[in-house]
Amino acid sequence: MPEGSVKKRPVIKYELIAPCGMNCALCYAYLLRKNSCPGCLGGDADKSKSCLNCVIVNCETLKATGSKYCSKKCEKYPCRRLKDLDRRYRTKYHMSMIENLESINEIGIRAFVRNEKARWTCPECGGMICVHTGRCSECGPKKLQPSIAFHR
Repeated sequence: MPEGSVKKRPVIKYELIAPCGMNCALCYAYLLRKNSCPGCLGGDADKSKSCLNCVIVNCETLKATGSKYCSKKCEKYPCRRLKDLDRRYRTKYHMSMIENLESINEIGIRAFVRNEKARWTCPECGGMICVHTGRCSECGPKKLQPSIAFHR
């Protein structure tokens, strides 16, 4: 980082934490669209096709209970769909949706978002590390690892 420059502070809005526990601010589609995607809890304009067709965000139980997160008010939590998604993300991207939801339940959304900022901020430039590529959205090609989880 050039001398005298100020590190960017990543912005993670509470609305960017999806019902499944995904932090949409780390999503490749969100970062590719230069933060124009409203996240899973936002309106449908500017969403990627995969987000529009997501079975979890379109879950009838989630809609019927009016809950923001799968871990609240659902008798089937964690359901098969969430477990499958969690297993895929643990294996490919070293992130757990279920662990994220448990953390939200335990410490609250504000503390969870603070921890996510610390965990996924690029130490080089202050940009966001993409969960799907492991690369900083700002400074590029060098693969980075997120900091150790701060969840608990």
